[in-house]
Amino acid sequence: MSVIIVNKDNFDSIKNSEKPVLLDFYADWCGPCRMVSPIIEEIAAENPQYVVGKINVDKERELAQKFRVLSIPTLTVIKNGEIISQSAGARPKNEILAMLKG
Repeated sequence: MSVIIVNKDNFDSIKNSEKPVLLDFYADWCGPCRMVSPIIEEIAAENPQYVVGKINVDKERELAQKFRVLSIPTLTVIKNGEIISQSAGARPKNEILAMLKG
């Protein structure tokens, strides 16, 4: 499965997925975000049991505010419509997968 670009129009359908959801809050100008991006792509490609989405904080300020994103990248895991884990800063793949397994 590929990474989904999440915006305010498709957010509710993503959030309410039956599968665990990983959201990557990022910006194009952010160096650590660019480091995490290939890891997020890998996780999406290798793990069809998860929904993986990216939210550009510059384009989707309302969603960033809703999730209280103060620094980027911020990774958020949602299960059954509820936030179960949130982490700011670049993380290695094993830590991101551990967040998803919760």
